[in-house]
Amino acid sequence: MDPAKFNSSLFGTVQREPGKKWAFHYFRPAPIPRELELAPRTVKLLSGADAAVGQLEGLCQLVHDPDLLVGPSLRREAVASSRIEGTQASLSDLLQAEAAEGERPSEDVAEVERYLAATRHGYQSIRTLPISQRLLKELHGILLEGVRGAEKLPGELRRSPVWIGATHDNPDSAVFVPPLPDEVPNALADWEDFVNTPGDLPTLIRCGLMHYQFETIHPFLDGNGRIGRLLINLMLAEEGRLSRPLLYVSGYFESHRSEYYHRLQMVREAGQIQEWLQFFLQAVKDQAADANTRSIQLIQIRERYLADGAASRSRLPMLANFLFANPFVTVKSVQRLSGLTNQGARNLIAKAVQRGWLTEVGSIGRGGRTYWVAHEIFQVIDAPMAYSSYHHHPDGAAFDQNTRH
Repeated sequence: MDPAKFNSSLFGTVQREPGKKWAFHYFRPAPIPRELELAPRTVKLLSGADAAVGQLEGLCQLVHDPDLLVGPSLRREAVASSRIEGTQASLSDLLQAEAAEGERPSEDVAEVERYLAATRHGYQSIRTLPISQRLLKELHGILLEGVRGAEKLPGELRRSPVWIGATHDNPDSAVFVPPLPDEVPNALADWEDFVNTPGDLPTLIRCGLMHYQFETIHPFLDGNGRIGRLLINLMLAEEGRLSRPLLYVSGYFESHRSEYYHRLQMVREAGQIQEWLQFFLQAVKDQAADANTRSIQLIQIRERYLADGAASRSRLPMLANFLFANPFVTVKSVQRLSGLTNQGARNLIAKAVQRGWLTEVGSIGRGGRTYWVAHEIFQVIDAPMAYSSYHHHPDGAAFDQNTRH
């Protein structure tokens, strides 16, 4: 890490371990500011992001069964957050693996499934517990259980230095070296106090500061990026801003990956907190608006399917609900979800095919299992984002995009 690039001490200072002539430089973060004057552009973006999140929460309150919308959003977030760290699984890979029931998923899909498990645990936990170091360790242990990184102290704070950059880097050549292990507990104590003391800063500003500081502390040997992004939704839920995980902000971070890393680094090097917050708020605004649009489209399809299914006097309405949890089905998955016999499940699938709900996609995977997909639903879930215009810094490529954090 080149200490000459760090020209501001507002959010931390470059240090070298005392008493060691050849010790490397590292970054010691300052406590998170409890007060912050916001630039006009930050205020404007905050207003837009607040409104978009409010609309999304309003939709949660209006929809009879908003949990049907949670599955698609959770999976989009899990896939995007994992892909930022180099995992190659697609949304269709994940959904097909879930429909396969019992087949061992690929390593990449398994990593995404661990992210989903950690997210669900987090939402269950914050009903009774605050966001804390204890919860962080629990989430980290779940995230790395049985997948790549399982040898990197799951559920434990790191006990050795780490650095961020290309795979061949060392502390001297890396872009960034987080605080030494002995300094992590105190830094996390300040982070935990900030997260659980609302103060005067708006929630979305606090979320942006929380995420920046967590990534800067880098408390674990692996999985820091995924845990840090997972915490954004948890904090919004804990503070009553978004009761269900419908915001998949990682989709924006993945599409603007270089800018994402660059903005975090520029806070450390140059104190550019406004620029980071503006980028973060733009991400929240765009992703919340996108989630709102997709959710409305899914609700309209569901109402149409339910009305069509009700006229058939069959279990088609029940199948319709299943398809919004996972638009990929097999005979076995329909059997399990519906309680029908094998032939009954086949008959139900055939009725859905006749109505144009399902299309056979053939045999996939090692077991040669036959899949059907609800294309209309999957296309809404999987469609690419259409982002609003945002002018990014021309020097955004500050990190190796293949680096795992």
